[in-house]
Amino acid sequence: MSKDFDPNGLGKMGNLFGLPYSVEEVDLVILPLPWEVTVSYHEGTARGPQAILDASIQIDLHHHHIKEAWKNKVALFPVSKDIENESNKLRELVRGYLTLLESTTDLDSVRLVPAKVNDACENLNIFIKNKCSTLLKEGKLIGLVGGDHSTPLGLLRALAEKHDRFGILQIDAHADLRKAYEDFTYSHGSIMYNALKLPAIARLVQVGVRDYCEEEVSVMNRSVGRVKTFFDEDLKSDLFQSKSWKEICSEIVKELPPLVYISFDIDGLDPKLCPATGTPVPGGLDFMQATYLIKEVVKSGRKIIGFDLCEVCPGMNEWDENVGARMLWELSQWTLTSNR
Repeated sequence: MSKDFDPNGLGKMGNLFGLPYSVEEVDLVILPLPWEVTVSYHEGTARGPQAILDASIQIDLHHHHIKEAWKNKVALFPVSKDIENESNKLRELVRGYLTLLESTTDLDSVRLVPAKVNDACENLNIFIKNKCSTLLKEGKLIGLVGGDHSTPLGLLRALAEKHDRFGILQIDAHADLRKAYEDFTYSHGSIMYNALKLPAIARLVQVGVRDYCEEEVSVMNRSVGRVKTFFDEDLKSDLFQSKSWKEICSEIVKELPPLVYISFDIDGLDPKLCPATGTPVPGGLDFMQATYLIKEVVKSGRKIIGFDLCEVCPGMNEWDENVGARMLWELSQWTLTSNR
């Protein structure tokens, strides 16, 4: 089918980026996870995967650095309505729980809610892990699109079985190192705390963090170097004092082992690029700063073994999903390039 595809013409409607490939034939598969059970501020990220798919058709397929990028085979699995419906049901339950949590000291009356949610989230983690393990055995690379930032844990578990040692490059406004935020073990605010339970993850390198609590700082300090955080305030101070972004990226990349997983929370960007995201924070990376960093990871010879893109929430003017689709394009292209 690709023989008849014109990369300068209309894309194939309904396919990611308008590319002419099926899931069966691609090298990189994207798993959409419309799940946002534990979000703690704005809702809407469960609609992110479909919105990104819809927006992706408008992307032109020439890449400034990668020749004939359209020939890099990537496709998206259909967005599961069953998962989204389950997310919506549980989210309604959580909404009531959070209201009670703020207004009562009688925690026994609401204690069953976190237990039910934790069970459902773990079932999802097991489902995703099994699906990813099968895909990895088939030789596929995997990217995951959330949903909230709790969704990649199953993929990380599958990769931890395949690889003895790898690092995570986390681009995020938040540290996500809380043990169990709001009593939810698999909260979006706990994804990296849970990821660090996997021995295969040798290093967590965080970039752009600017909203965090004392508990998370304690986790960083107790990690004995396993967690390296490049706080946004420090990055900006370096830039203000004439340090180049290239120099800063070199310092970040040096902290990473040869195999790298990228966890990209869209709120790691400046919120002017993603104003509808669930928990926006002033500051953050410019789009080109983020893509330059990813490019430098690949140029260093490191291999990207997988990635996630989370917390994209459809906005009023389709801006957020537009930015999300373009970041997914960059993540996909650089992941495939690093594995050539």
